[in-house]
Amino acid sequence: MTVDKNNLFKPDRRSKAEATDHTARAIMVAEAKAREKKNKKLRAMRLEREAAEKAAEPDGKKRPASSRTKSRAAN
Repeated sequence: MTVDKNNLFKPDRRSKAEATDHTARAIMVAEAKAREKKNKKLRAMRLEREAAEKAAEPDGKKRPASSRTKSRAAN
């Protein structure tokens, strides 16, 4: 094989470090997107559950008396 300007250097070839860096960054971006998607889904589910709990809760709900208050009332 003769050496000339066309086959001496391969301009589209990346070093191993560049390839590893590119792959690692792509993985991190994909994981971040998946994490954001999961967080949005869980947040929506939590808000929906809280809204359902508030709707099921009666408006005039009283808190139960503490045990200390009960003992004073009995005396």
